[in-house]
Amino acid sequence: MSNLILTHTRYQFLEQLRVPIALVASAFFPAAAMLAFVVPFTGTDPASATSATAGMMLFGAMSAALIGLSSSVAQDREQPWDPYLRTLPAGPLPRFAGRILTTMASMLLSVVPVLLISAFLTAAAISPLRLAMGICALLVGSVPFMLMGLFIGYAVSSKAAIAVSQVAYFPIAALGGLLMPLEVMPGFVQSLAPFVPSRGAIELMWAAVAGRTPSPISLVAFAVWIILAAAAATWAYRRDEGRRFS
Repeated sequence: MSNLILTHTRYQFLEQLRVPIALVASAFFPAAAMLAFVVPFTGTDPASATSATAGMMLFGAMSAALIGLSSSVAQDREQPWDPYLRTLPAGPLPRFAGRILTTMASMLLSVVPVLLISAFLTAAAISPLRLAMGICALLVGSVPFMLMGLFIGYAVSSKAAIAVSQVAYFPIAALGGLLMPLEVMPGFVQSLAPFVPSRGAIELMWAAVAGRTPSPISLVAFAVWIILAAAAATWAYRRDEGRRFS
């Protein structure tokens, strides 16, 4: 099984590299936000710069997980190769695992510009251990967004997947406080923030990189989002499979 997973991962990652625009896009937006908002406003304060860098890392990872994954899944569904793969005895697990591992690799690539900007243009300070913990928290925090990407990719066409994922991406990021501190946002946004998955994800990252105590409400909501997104992705996959082979 592990050989099959590695084969699918290698194949899908090579496919990603052949059309690298998704990688460029997922890396560009958080890097641009770092230069526009973090460097001039919080770049001189070590604690604020470190927290803001974590937010921009998650912002980039969300793009790869939500927009990139949904688009790739929807596009693959429209290829003749996809129905054939579904008939193979290995089952869907190697393909799903390959997609997830490829998306994680894309996420790690997307945060490199953010880390470079933070290191050279801000006063952010973090130990190697804290950085490693932050990367692990980033991968855990991306889980609901990868599941959402799978759901969208199996539920709609490739053209619709791009639009739907982009419409979902920015509000979720904004409501979680990734683009602006919640303290300067309207009251209704502050009330909604603990219940969106991006808030739980960023609080996990802040706990890893800065030792901040995450909100229990945000963590519970984050876990609920994972369960709901996994159920939705499973439903969309089975519905799509039923349509193809009925």
